[in-house]
Amino acid sequence: MKDATMDVAEIEKLIIDVPDYPKPGILFKDITPILQEPSAFASSISLMGQAIAECDAIAAVEARGFIFGSALALYMKKPLILLRKPGKLPRKTFTKEYALEYGSDSIQIHQDAIEKNARYVIIDDVLATGGTALASADLISDHGGVISGFGFILTISVLAGVDRISRNYPRATIRSLLTT
Repeated sequence: MKDATMDVAEIEKLIIDVPDYPKPGILFKDITPILQEPSAFASSISLMGQAIAECDAIAAVEARGFIFGSALALYMKKPLILLRKPGKLPRKTFTKEYALEYGSDSIQIHQDAIEKNARYVIIDDVLATGGTALASADLISDHGGVISGFGFILTISVLAGVDRISRNYPRATIRSLLTT
């Protein structure tokens, strides 16, 4: 294992480009090597935890967002709220459909997970077009929550997700550990 702390440049070197995944023409950014290097994972959580907005809870997006969101919630001593794919939550849910850069999907949250006027930070691994992050934020804000921020390990700037989020949630902070 490397030194206990890594800087952003060292963490960035671990990301692997995977062409034509999940379909031809998509360049997938594989962040799993960060998870395989404990010092990179710990450093990414520490850096993200210091950078994201004040909040009452962390809302993590399935699936890789759960990994970073749960670690951040523990680091920040905040509740963790799960945003899941349809049919994965056992109690009554709210649902939001959204477009992806390569299709469409839906996301759900337990109805009792959202507290009115509570501040939430949406956490996911990669920000591409912003579709999943916006659907997650809309789902929470449509039911009384306040979106105070968004946090990502990696932002793919050419896909303009930051611009899209900023137009819809101009008061929310958007933090990304890395940007390509």
